[in-house]
Amino acid sequence: MELIITPEEKHYLLENARETIAAGLEAREGTYGPLPQGRALEAPCGAFVSLYSRTGGEEKQLRGCIGTLASTKALLSTVRLMAYEAAFRDPRFPPLTKEEFPGLMLEISVLSPMSPCGDPRHIIVGVHGLYLVSRSRSGVLLPQVPVEQGWDLEEYLHYICLKAGLPQGAYADPEAKLYTFTAEVFA
Repeated sequence: MELIITPEEKHYLLENARETIAAGLEAREGTYGPLPQGRALEAPCGAFVSLYSRTGGEEKQLRGCIGTLASTKALLSTVRLMAYEAAFRDPRFPPLTKEEFPGLMLEISVLSPMSPCGDPRHIIVGVHGLYLVSRSRSGVLLPQVPVEQGWDLEEYLHYICLKAGLPQGAYADPEAKLYTFTAEVFA
């Protein structure tokens, strides 16, 4: 069954992610409004929260991105946790500061369940995210990444191998497991 997230639920998730980060910056508990109607917020599923800052113009710079491919927790809880983690615990960046917060852009990606990819030629760039597991290594790329980077399918497959710390073409290794997923992305 496909998870349908209403516009009100999307807005609520974005507000909650922002409030979670604000509360973290101010060392206080988050203050959240009443839940909107709908069932998506209680559904267990994976989600990523990406944070962007604007640099010198309109170009956005990645400032943090943390997520989970699957979750037994409700979507709302997962988004709150991933927002906090992206702001304060992404190992690629220092913790977010109060000065950065006002210009921060948030993007939430709600993930479908993973599906084994039997034939990489069936991957649709911009629709399918990739998850590669091989030799005790793994890497994930959200569906919007190849579009943002201007990659074609060959480049997408190359970069999922790099993301997993594997050599080019490792996705085709018989020991490798390549999965696809879709995501509902909103900002």
